Amino acid sequence: MALAAAVLSSALVLAGCARDTGSAPAAGGGEEETCARNAAPAVAGGAAPSAAPLAPNADASALRVALAYDVGGRGDQSFNDSAAAGLEQAISEIGVVRENTRELAAANGESEDARATRLRQLATDGFSPVIAVGFAYSEALTTIAAEFPDTQFAIIDSVVDLPNVTSLTFAAEQGSFLVGAAAALRTTSCQIGFVGGVEVPLIQAFEAGYVAGAKAVAPDIEVDVDYISPAGDFSGFNDPARGTEVARGQLDGGADVVYHAAGGSGQGVFEAVAAATTPDAPKFAIGVDSDQYNTVAAPVNEVIMTSMLKRVDVAVFNYVNAVAAGDLAVIPPAFDLSVDGVGYSTTGGGVDDLVPDLDAYKAAIVNGDITVPSTP
Repeated sequence: MALAAAVLSSALVLAGCARDTGSAPAAGGGEEETCARNAAPAVAGGAAPSAAPLAPNADASALRVALAYDVGGRGDQSFNDSAAAGLEQAISEIGVVRENTRELAAANGESEDARATRLRQLATDGFSPVIAVGFAYSEALTTIAAEFPDTQFAIIDSVVDLPNVTSLTFAAEQGSFLVGAAAALRTTSCQIGFVGGVEVPLIQAFEAGYVAGAKAVAPDIEVDVDYISPAGDFSGFNDPARGTEVARGQLDGGADVVYHAAGGSGQGVFEAVAAATTPDAPKFAIGVDSDQYNTVAAPVNEVIMTSMLKRVDVAVFNYVNAVAAGDLAVIPPAFDLSVDGVGYSTTGGGVDDLVPDLDAYKAAIVNGDITVPSTP
């Protein structure tokens, strides 16, 4: 933790100076850049309260639950791992029997037929519910759910309009707004970065929220935006080397906080930030989906100031519980800040000094005082 303490201490000193003067020193110690910061919103009634459980725990011991992961599978330290955590919670809290579960993963560059075959295999083998982890399954699930009308399916991050499919979507732009605000409060160069895995509307929602949050705090902040791969090429979610390359370009250009929404490629982003940081010129990373301070090995994790929590685990657990209870109506249209479906992490202490401001922004969003865009 020595590196983390030194980096955070330096950042607090620099950020304090920036707040006092209304400007922040440029990267490399050159001329100061204007980075005036707005005060956090004053919200009547204080911070938004934590959400109550969606429903009481049911008995899920009779269910046979399957997860069809996206590229990277369990162990990606991000999106898929969060889905796996929801399954683990269902095993430990509502009686799902581990022997009655199955997990299958996608491969880089696989076809629609491969995704359809995976879902068909799980349904044929008697699993219900079958949870498709990721929007890449949309087309395949539309076909397979129609073939198996008595099987319950769910899809994460997409909408499939069939009676036996539950769509589990997230207001990722809201959580991204909060970490964008955190980045703007922490930066000393008035320049931050965003690295997306694949340039598709889903990931652009992260970008849009991040930029909006940063500019709510510092209207003149510069936000560098790069994507690892174009739409249709899902390799951007599992290419750490490209993650390093893209993040290094942003850091070399003056960004001192980089947020990724790039799945397994995020490991490369973290490594680039860790390599660039020094006690005198601290750099920070922001993780995504799960609390990546806890999943990335030390000392690299020490540069992760926070993670945007897209609580796929909350969605998976609540969906399995709802299937067991026979009451899918409890599932919200989107898992947003009001149900703690998205948020930010505080592990490691990297945003401890920012929590009052971030919670004020959260309350303003939940109360409807701030509307967060979902498109750039």
